[in-house]
Amino acid sequence: MGGSGSSLDRYIVDRLIIAGGQPLTGTVEISGAKNAALPILCAALLTAQPLRVTRVPALRDVGTLLRLLRGMGVEVEGEHGEVVLSASTALEPLASYDLVKTMRASILVLGPLLARFGHARVSLPGGCAIGERPVDLHLKGLQAMGAHLSVEHGYIVGSATRLQGARIFMDTVTVTGTENLMMAATLAAGTTVLENAAREPEVVDLAQCLIAMGAKIKGHGTDVITIEGVEHLQGTTHPVMPDRIETGTFLVAAAATGGDVLLRGVRPGTLDAVLDKLREANARIRCTEETIHLTMAGPNHGVSLRTAPYPAFPTDMQAQFMAMNAVAQGTTVITETIFENRFMHVQELRRLGANIEVEGNAAIIRGVSQLEGATVMATDLRASASLVIAGLIAQGETVVDRIYHLDRGYETLEQKLRALGAEVRRERSGTIE
Repeated sequence: MGGSGSSLDRYIVDRLIIAGGQPLTGTVEISGAKNAALPILCAALLTAQPLRVTRVPALRDVGTLLRLLRGMGVEVEGEHGEVVLSASTALEPLASYDLVKTMRASILVLGPLLARFGHARVSLPGGCAIGERPVDLHLKGLQAMGAHLSVEHGYIVGSATRLQGARIFMDTVTVTGTENLMMAATLAAGTTVLENAAREPEVVDLAQCLIAMGAKIKGHGTDVITIEGVEHLQGTTHPVMPDRIETGTFLVAAAATGGDVLLRGVRPGTLDAVLDKLREANARIRCTEETIHLTMAGPNHGVSLRTAPYPAFPTDMQAQFMAMNAVAQGTTVITETIFENRFMHVQELRRLGANIEVEGNAAIIRGVSQLEGATVMATDLRASASLVIAGLIAQGETVVDRIYHLDRGYETLEQKLRALGAEVRRERSGTIE
């Protein structure tokens, strides 16, 4: 996966070769959610007892976080599947730039370190311009709880005798900010109220793990979360929730190729907005508590959509729907309201023959009868997924280069696609620094 030796930045660069035009058919098992696993693994810092986490996906970001925790002195058994973490000893509360720069979610160690150990030194995530840092909301919240924080030589340096409960209003909805402050508040003196909190299922999964550890939390899943601090948390065993974005990606791939798939180990209730849009696109969907079965009822109807915080349509599914819309009937508009620069995949989709124009934060997609295989380059995690879907639809061979982005968020993607009948293989194409 990553490079060897002293350089953690060296990526082995693989490409996917896809022979398109085959409908996806069969059954696939969905992995645990990376965006739930990362904060839950950080929660091990809140207790001296072992935390056993199951259904941990084998992904680059998970490996990076486990290296970070080991570097602090946390005992870690396992790399994925079942991971047992024990933060029983006095730790070195340092999260170095080498690891943090490759994964912004490393900031999630800050709240737990301050809450339990009273001090922390965590590198600022890479690429943050001063004043535009999403991390500012984390810092403001921790300061409201009594932490002393400063930024020195690119590191957040924090100290606190014991964090104090506080009422914290977050200017914008932030998932990692909500998670960081919720973890910190579990060991604070008094009650903390998080207003305008993120409602994402991954936040709920973390809250359920913390509650099993002895935390007193109410309101998770709403925009007001109340945490009553306790003296200590204990260990527990917690299964990571299914990955709703991986689930959605396989559903879109099946719909776009006119396939018939059964997904197992899923949680349909976390995907209502995506399932509604797939039904609008002419998919027939049947759900049980832990499975989703999708077939296409007829031609692919394009769907317009607008991204927004949960429970609305997720920004992490926007690119995949754009690939499907590229060969759908009619003209559709996709509006991105969460992130800037989230249309990086558009020019690559055009290389495959898609007819897409971007106007501000909207992409206008005019469906074409078919895409043609070409060489394209992945630019980020979800853009990579859209290019793989486009390659599965396209006639001929598509090469998706620089797929290390995919390895950050999709566990054994090509094996799962092959199990559904796709002709896809991985090739080594070199390394980059």
